Amino acid sequence: MEKLKELRDKTGAGMVDCKKALEEAGGELEKAVEILRKKGIAKAAKRTDRETSEGVVKVATDEAGKHGYILQINSETDFVARNEKFQNFGNDILAIIKAEQPEDMDDLMKLTMADGHSVEENINTLSGVIGEKLALSVFGVISTAGTVAAYSHMGGKIGVLVALNKPGVKSLATDIAMQIAAANPKYISPADVPAEELAKEKEIYAEQLRKEGKPENIIEKIMEGKVNKYYEEVCLVKQEFIKDDSKKIQDILGDAKVEKFIVYSLSSGSRVCGA
Repeated sequence: MEKLKELRDKTGAGMVDCKKALEEAGGELEKAVEILRKKGIAKAAKRTDRETSEGVVKVATDEAGKHGYILQINSETDFVARNEKFQNFGNDILAIIKAEQPEDMDDLMKLTMADGHSVEENINTLSGVIGEKLALSVFGVISTAGTVAAYSHMGGKIGVLVALNKPGVKSLATDIAMQIAAANPKYISPADVPAEELAKEKEIYAEQLRKEGKPENIIEKIMEGKVNKYYEEVCLVKQEFIKDDSKKIQDILGDAKVEKFIVYSLSSGSRVCGA
């Protein structure tokens, strides 16, 4: 156990990798380090302080359109993000998420891939082969009795899943997913905006209007319009439809409702809205 701990400290490799390397090396620490370096695992560990701001977001749904899956895998450079091995690895991980439904990232990392190695082992190995730090950042699953749609934007720089409560409306759900990718709403409807956030916006608007010399009774009237404008910016159902700006999203939804959406973006992070 002492050697195992020392090997982990030296290389930054995982417990399973270190144990295997020590067994292969007959308990010799330096030989075990060499084994891990040859496999690219120790080399990957030395890159842990590098930024992984590039990468790809992968999305998929099942055939019935009842379940959606989303994964973000990061690299250091866009060049690697476009690498075929990197892209295929992302597809393989997404397929495992679909098949195994892991609870969290720890569970996902422990799952065995087709080659018999764990997800964690393979991402470290691929990192060594490619020569950059790679990271599985976040993944999500969305399910409904209605309809789920997935949408990939800008070559995988943004990925969206959305669930509508109505079955058999794939085209509509896809339009909503495209809307989310393009307009980046923070909430589904005005009811979802936290009271403290709305109060802060109102405070800002009121101060601006006072500086303009508007009397208090006029401020209240103007405030209503400003709040509505704010809702149009941050609430999905109040936004103008990107395919027809004469309509709002609530107009094209008809009797369908948005239950939940997940959006992952390489530039602005991840967001989950809805139950």
